[in-house]
Amino acid sequence: MPALRITTPEDDATLEDWRLVHNTVVPDAAMSLDEARERLGRYLLEVVYDGDTLVGCTTVRPPDADTAAATVIVRVLPQWRGRGIGAALYDRAMGQAARHGAPAVETVVWEANEDGVRFARSRGFVEVDRYVPEPGAVAYLTLRLGPA
Repeated sequence: MPALRITTPEDDATLEDWRLVHNTVVPDAAMSLDEARERLGRYLLEVVYDGDTLVGCTTVRPPDADTAAATVIVRVLPQWRGRGIGAALYDRAMGQAARHGAPAVETVVWEANEDGVRFARSRGFVEVDRYVPEPGAVAYLTLRLGPA
């Protein structure tokens, strides 16, 4: 596995890298820089590099009033998958989520991202909900690990 450099976005250039990975992995929910800034204010976002090469990003959402679960989302650019990067990021993000003391952890995966769905299921996540933004659109799956 590559030696990863993981950082929290501290400027627009790094946040643009986070956004680039997000928009590449989930093009159906592409977001603007302003939307990414808003998320940075609410969630723990990290950008992941192999040396200076962008390879992925993560989002960890603490539990909120709507759900007792923390949410962990790991995104790895397609050309970097299968090298252990996702597993390393998943372990790191799960540790971050555990610090919130939530009784369960969820993830959200765009159903068209078959690699992401397979990755989540291989770690014991089970689908508990699906959201279809409009008729005929690809669903977003909410998968949960822990008590349903």
